[in-house]
Amino acid sequence: MITNPSYKLSFYKLLLLATLIFVTQVSSRAANVVITDLKCEYLTNPIGMDSPNPRLMWVMDDNRQGAKQTAYQLSVSTDSVELTKGIANNWQTVKIMSDVNRVNYNGKALLPYTKYYWRVQVWDKDGKTVTSPVATFETGLMGMVNWKGGWISDGHNANTKPAPYFRHAFEISKKIKSARAYIAVAGLYELYVNGEKIGNHHLDPMYTRFDRRTLYVTYDVTHQLQTGKNAVGVLLGNGWYNHQSTAVWYFDKSPWRNRPAFCMDLRVTYTDGTTETISSNRNWKTHTGPITFNSIYTAEHYDARLELPGWNTASFIDTAWKDAFDRSAPSNNIVAQSLQPIRAIEKIPAQSIKKLDDKTYLFDLGRNISGVSSITVKGEAGTVIRLKHAEKLGKNGFADQSNIDIHYRPTDDQDPFQTDIFILSGKGEETFMPRFNYKGFQYVEVSSDKPIELKKESLSGYFMHSDVEAVGKINSSSNTLNKIWQATNTSYLSNFFGYPTDCPQREKNGWTGDAHIASETGLYNFDGITIYEKWMADHRDEQQPNGVLPSIIPSNGWGYEWGNGPDWTSTVAIIPWNLYLFYGDSKTLGDNYDAIKKYVNHIDDLYPTGLTTWGLGDWVPVKSVTPVEFTSTAYYFADVTIMAKAAKLFNRLEDQKKYEALALKIKTAFNAKYLNTATGVYDKGYQTEQSVPLFWGMVPDGLKHKVASILADRVKEANNHLDVGILGTKAILSALSDNGFADVAYSIASQETFPSWGWWIARGATTLYENWNIDADDALSLNHIMFGEIGAWYYKGIGGIKPDPQSPGFKNVLLTPNFVNKLDHFESEHTGPYGKIVSAWKRKGSAVEYLVVIPANSTGTIYFPAGKTITANGKAVNAVNGLKVGAGSYVYEVK
Repeated sequence: MITNPSYKLSFYKLLLLATLIFVTQVSSRAANVVITDLKCEYLTNPIGMDSPNPRLMWVMDDNRQGAKQTAYQLSVSTDSVELTKGIANNWQTVKIMSDVNRVNYNGKALLPYTKYYWRVQVWDKDGKTVTSPVATFETGLMGMVNWKGGWISDGHNANTKPAPYFRHAFEISKKIKSARAYIAVAGLYELYVNGEKIGNHHLDPMYTRFDRRTLYVTYDVTHQLQTGKNAVGVLLGNGWYNHQSTAVWYFDKSPWRNRPAFCMDLRVTYTDGTTETISSNRNWKTHTGPITFNSIYTAEHYDARLELPGWNTASFIDTAWKDAFDRSAPSNNIVAQSLQPIRAIEKIPAQSIKKLDDKTYLFDLGRNISGVSSITVKGEAGTVIRLKHAEKLGKNGFADQSNIDIHYRPTDDQDPFQTDIFILSGKGEETFMPRFNYKGFQYVEVSSDKPIELKKESLSGYFMHSDVEAVGKINSSSNTLNKIWQATNTSYLSNFFGYPTDCPQREKNGWTGDAHIASETGLYNFDGITIYEKWMADHRDEQQPNGVLPSIIPSNGWGYEWGNGPDWTSTVAIIPWNLYLFYGDSKTLGDNYDAIKKYVNHIDDLYPTGLTTWGLGDWVPVKSVTPVEFTSTAYYFADVTIMAKAAKLFNRLEDQKKYEALALKIKTAFNAKYLNTATGVYDKGYQTEQSVPLFWGMVPDGLKHKVASILADRVKEANNHLDVGILGTKAILSALSDNGFADVAYSIASQETFPSWGWWIARGATTLYENWNIDADDALSLNHIMFGEIGAWYYKGIGGIKPDPQSPGFKNVLLTPNFVNKLDHFESEHTGPYGKIVSAWKRKGSAVEYLVVIPANSTGTIYFPAGKTITANGKAVNAVNGLKVGAGSYVYEVK
């Protein structure tokens, strides 16, 4: 991630790269062409896959000008040796004359528990072949019928606080070839084999509507097992399944709530070709241990005096443990968890420590994160240590949770908010880090009932989130812009935990509005498709037969009655459409087709005029309040428009005709009520009212410039500051930059006084906030993503990198750079399905030097700002109607 490197180094490295590519192209046909990034279902060499027709994809790395794939041949086999000889026993296509780089498997039916090897041969632009390395994918159970284990729990009720531990000892007499553990859990878990924790995931499995869909995870445990005695250990946490904390959303009353349970199959394949499955059943042993309480919402309590040394090893004596209890499965739909897991990504040492009194220390990480803290301490047995996590400090210098605990409704004082409780065993130096919880915080106040000695190195933070790969980079001559970009990414990741959330502390809820507003920011910066595909399945789980969705997803039933109008629950359409644009993959759009259809049909039934008042409106505005009907109708129009486009894509012609007509009806009714065609003013002319119709395509073509001019005037009247809520924030920057007012958009984006993103940064923010006014009494989480559209606008509005709806997935890259006057340079990069795209520029006297890199097997269309003279290598370039370029690197001078 670029932070704030020297501009000259950054830009000229890009320019040098372009020069070297050109020299290579001229001096040699050396086709250093390689096939990289082989993935199955967007994962690298995954195991435990359930899809019968998984998507196989690759990237052609070829720096030559005009590089492209002209044909391919896919081969899939269970025999890796034969595959290297060009023989595939499962599927081998003929040579297919096509430039596609993602293909659905279409060979022999895939078998469960099977490892498949695959590779692709590609023909380049000269007809020469390039063969990829061999990649793999491995199937899991591929169906409920293949489970052998039973669901077990410890027999306690949902209100029992100590976490249950389970163990099972067994012997293996044969030589092991391979072994896989398949584990499905209602709740959270950690898995151990012979004392070793398996995997580096946290908070598995991901949160779903447990009574409708349950996830299982697969592990390779070949090297943890041994011939002879073995033991498996499973530790269960509550998560969202058994929510014991009380808050305004009533997750403690969830219809699925129960004591955590699990089902596990440990399948061992021996060298003689036979298999054996060790499965969960009532013969497993169970006990409670040192985790005396755990809550995904509040914290974790740990009494080290209750530790069970060796509990997950074969030599442990478990005579004091009782037999497990059989339980029914939480749902009838147990499916593979095929997405990037949550991990502790970054260890953050404390930046400072301050002793507040004899028993209290304050640690400052120097930045706001989502995750946990880890403390190492030595003290007397029975010493109670409390680790209170907060985003800010009170006037007295102690941790202040008043901005994040307002939704918590504790019934007693036994479950303090974001406060871990650690009781020492007294056995020397001890370390504690919670297993089944995460928090949002910068400060940790450590207090104890007996004096302890701590130093700065005693505590660290761990930044946790779904481990999605970074695919975007931004750098500019504005340090404020660079810091806003970093803060936006931190807030985005802080709210990515197997589903997108609003904040990592006071709610952790999957608020739909926050998520669709931030989805482009996420997709420009991170490869998050697997998380979004899982979350769209959550949508389908939650949708009522009439099409209605809740405002938070997953939900226990809360949110169907409030906050779930089209301005929020447009996620059902907007996110699948964005995935299609960014990846060129229509699967999620197809999976959600009926859900979108039911949703817009329901709104049509309720509001036959085309105008809808259902929604929350422009949430947390600066001062001007736009009518709910205005914004909700705009989002209704957006959903219906996506529905019509999806119908066209899938050749559903009757649907296409119907929803194009409905979209026109909505647009006509909206403009008839709100647009003054003579002046170009929508309603009262507020910033949100001028920008939302522009962003969502509701303005008549001949009036776009007039409407944008009024918007620019309104911004200038506000001294180049925002006067919008979150829906206006989503629209305003692009509404300006896409319609000739990029400098006005930049004046907003670069502001450093209230209200602005830069004002937060100037006041020390390392994340985005929930309210423009950071002195507000409420609505002030300090790690929210709902104002995060600016992170996408950098790419769209300054760098100008955009997907082409007519050739999605950046197969054709639309480039609409804006050389804003107050920037000396700007560099943007995005790695899409075909490789790295670069759009970078710097001022050079009265001209601008513009560098473009288009990856192999794709093209670009460059639209320069109007009124500019374009030259390349001293020769004039005609770019009036867009300059079409093939793969390669290009440098232009713009005057």
